[in-house]
Amino acid sequence: MSELDAALTVFAQEAEELLTDMEDALLSLETKPDDSETINSLFRAMHTIKGSSGLFGFSAVVGFTHEAESVLDKVRNGERSIDAELISVLLDSKDHTAKLIEHCLTQQEAPIPASLAAESERLIRQLTGRQTTDLQQSDDSVQLEIEGGGEISVDDNWLISLEFQKDAFRNGMDPLSFIRYLRTLGEIKQILTMAPELPAGDDMDPENCYLHFKIAFQSDANKQTIEAVFDFASDDCDIKILPPNSKFEEYVNLLNAQDDNHVKRLGDMLVQVGALTQNDVDHALQSQQAIVESENQGPSKPLGEILVERHVVQQPLVDQALKKQEQTKQKLASEANYIRVDATKLGHLINLVGELVISSAAMNLIVERHGLSDAGDVAASMNALVSSIRDTALELRMVQIGETFSRFKRVVRDVSKELNKDIELYISGGETELDKTVVEKINDPLTHLIRNALDHGIESPAQRLAVGKPAQGTVQLNAYHESGHIVIQIADDGAGLNSEKILDKALANGLVKPDHDLSQQDIHNLIFAAGLSTKDQATNLSGRGVGMDVVKKNIEALRGSVEIDSIEGEGTTISIRLPLTLAIIDGFMVGTGQDRYIIPLSMVDECIEMNANECEIDEIQHYINLRGQVLPYLRLGDYFHNQIADTHRKRESVVVVKSGQTKAGFVVDELHGEHQTVIKPLGKVFERLNGITGATVLGDGNVALILDVQGLIQAAIKNKSRPAPFLTSQRIQ
Repeated sequence: MSELDAALTVFAQEAEELLTDMEDALLSLETKPDDSETINSLFRAMHTIKGSSGLFGFSAVVGFTHEAESVLDKVRNGERSIDAELISVLLDSKDHTAKLIEHCLTQQEAPIPASLAAESERLIRQLTGRQTTDLQQSDDSVQLEIEGGGEISVDDNWLISLEFQKDAFRNGMDPLSFIRYLRTLGEIKQILTMAPELPAGDDMDPENCYLHFKIAFQSDANKQTIEAVFDFASDDCDIKILPPNSKFEEYVNLLNAQDDNHVKRLGDMLVQVGALTQNDVDHALQSQQAIVESENQGPSKPLGEILVERHVVQQPLVDQALKKQEQTKQKLASEANYIRVDATKLGHLINLVGELVISSAAMNLIVERHGLSDAGDVAASMNALVSSIRDTALELRMVQIGETFSRFKRVVRDVSKELNKDIELYISGGETELDKTVVEKINDPLTHLIRNALDHGIESPAQRLAVGKPAQGTVQLNAYHESGHIVIQIADDGAGLNSEKILDKALANGLVKPDHDLSQQDIHNLIFAAGLSTKDQATNLSGRGVGMDVVKKNIEALRGSVEIDSIEGEGTTISIRLPLTLAIIDGFMVGTGQDRYIIPLSMVDECIEMNANECEIDEIQHYINLRGQVLPYLRLGDYFHNQIADTHRKRESVVVVKSGQTKAGFVVDELHGEHQTVIKPLGKVFERLNGITGATVLGDGNVALILDVQGLIQAAIKNKSRPAPFLTSQRIQ
């Protein structure tokens, strides 16, 4: 990869992060429109994108973001208020900026398409068409009387101090000419003329210049431009220019907007925002060095203190610059603990760790088979190291789910406005971590479930008020860890599921028979059936019966499960259980006949003998009475056709497994104990195999199949303890 490609990759990543932060900030401003820090962060994000785009010549991005940046600048300066309408336009602008960046990155040589250009013009009109233009300042508010002495106000004026040296006249300097030229840049509000070194009587030399001036000057020019007026007098005059107090907020905002990729020196920071010129800094450094040389001891005064004493900058601004400097130091110190890692390289590392786990298992088998007692301790030590390496490698791919959750703020906002509903999203558990690959694949199912809750679940404000509910509906998005899984819940306080309506639709569609014996939970689960929808009329959001079945399939493809808990009139909670990782798990190995299977350890509740006194077996109904708890059971050997069912079996064990709140028993011949399991995907030939989700390689080179616990529990509940459809003609080796 070339340096340019690498730089563009970093730019793309940073732009995506900044735009995501912008969306979060805009959504938070809907409830806290006066949050100045959030407004400043918006400005900084847009300013950074504009600057970075300019480095690569992305003029279309620069032009558009400049307009958005100007509007945000007015907002943070109090010249324009932020309301729901402006937030909507800025959200659209954020989306449009992402499209412009994508075009520039993928088609760098191609001109901007007409559709994108037209959208830019439309949004710019919306952004700038409502700018406040009637803000006027009265000159009376800053008009000062010209006096021969006294103090000069610097609230709205530049304070210029000119101290001419005695040889100024001899060197051809005319102090008044500079003052006359100064008027071309603005208006002189007040002049104080002083001669503190003027000697008395005959001691005065008429060829010497004894004049000092203090000038109150009002101008839109920056400090560098004003200082340039006196360039020719710099050798014969000590020039000090103090900015107006009214510019303090502007300078502070510019300080906050400075990039924090490295720590800058105090003087450089203040020069960059325009509060100082380089001459100010140079003179202050010279003074600092002179103090060191004269005192010949320890460090001199801090530069900020010298600048304030020279009256070229105000103390509060120096304090703000020092604060920004300290914040940057802390940020860089924090970021030093993190590095960006290519996801492909990380995936390759996980694969290598998986192979290491398999090799470790093979070594243990050899040690055990050949009775190498001397190698036993070494093998045990290596097992511990491999386990530690495995856990650490998997943690590298763990990310917090909070970023994914935050994206749904925009979904809820846009959909609720489209449906004319008042809905608030509450997020909790955002710090919960899980595998990055799981996060990426769960985004679409979550989006569909949330949109369903907004459309199907939450009633209109009028309907809610009619049944005694608040007009505003709520959707809660929560995540937490439980028994080696992550549980994600989408809960709403809407109308809940109408069991009667669902059942009627299912009967009409032929999904269930009239003589059904479905429980309330079974009826609720019918919403995941393909083609079933309780919507009377399809919309662009829902109502076509397409999606919920796909949601369930996508979740199950991640070895997860989904459950529904609903009370009509009160709301619905959908719980998704997912494994923390898709790469390596702790498993429990069992055997039936000659074959071995892996059950995820987090789903194993307990193991008992099949003929133990604490359980009663019903061979007809396939149920076990375990200490008063009735559980369905499944003989894995019969289900996978590994052996013929008979009543004279050898010693058997029951592995009690659970998925969510549901339990069942798996009857097996052997218990092999815990096993670190490297998950290998099944080939396309076996990808629809009932009861199996993957495979793993054992230490002896044989393959063990990883069980789909949820699917097998459902098979046990429905009394389907018969050979799986794809395994009737041959056994899996």
